[in-house]
Amino acid sequence: MDPTVSLQLSVDRSSPVPLYFQLSQQLEAAIEHGTLTPGSLLGNEIELAGRLGLSRPTVRQAIQSLVDKGLLVRRRGVGTQVVHSQVKRPLELSSLYDDLEAAGQRPATQVLANAFVPASAEVAASLGVGEGSEVHRVERLRLAHGEPMAYLCNFLPTGLLDLQSGQLEATGLYRLMRAAGITLHSARQTIGARAATAIEGERLGEPEGAPLLTMQRTTFDDTGRAVEYGTHTYRASRYSFEFQLLVRS
Repeated sequence: MDPTVSLQLSVDRSSPVPLYFQLSQQLEAAIEHGTLTPGSLLGNEIELAGRLGLSRPTVRQAIQSLVDKGLLVRRRGVGTQVVHSQVKRPLELSSLYDDLEAAGQRPATQVLANAFVPASAEVAASLGVGEGSEVHRVERLRLAHGEPMAYLCNFLPTGLLDLQSGQLEATGLYRLMRAAGITLHSARQTIGARAATAIEGERLGEPEGAPLLTMQRTTFDDTGRAVEYGTHTYRASRYSFEFQLLVRS
């Protein structure tokens, strides 16, 4: 069954917005909200055009714009298939788990490591502890709709809270911290980009050399104490940071 049949699609011919763009925006919203799920096949372009009273070239242009964005893919002998939606994460002090859940992305977590390790110079400086002192290291692979989205490596001071792997698989780290009575107040964050190594590509389902977004964040509680240092990598094909800029008066 064509999944677009259940969508409330419509176009406004009196609008200055091109008809193909109106249709592509509605299909993109359905993909982002999970109404059109990854793997689902769109129906015949001719049928969709007839249903909306549009020309076939207009529908083809709308679909092609989503193919160009990486949200749809045309497969020979199969048809046009939903690939995924790209997560647009706001730049604010929130967890990836919460952002994915709010976007209807069905987050899941694989815990790769959960242990105490000596602090490197970088980690020690970020958390304000002595180099070589014991810190809690947590490595996780975050998935959305069953696909790898990000690799997360976090360091916390010892004694801050008890982190069980089962808890980390069930929810986000920030939720666990808040539940333990830790008030997250501010963070210092750096965003960058680089090519994926072979190991990172295998971990995230990308080829070696594919672009990755990187983020380092040190989070502070309401007393000014550093409570978490994270170094994360994200698939650039699936993920972007979104923020608002203001003109300084």
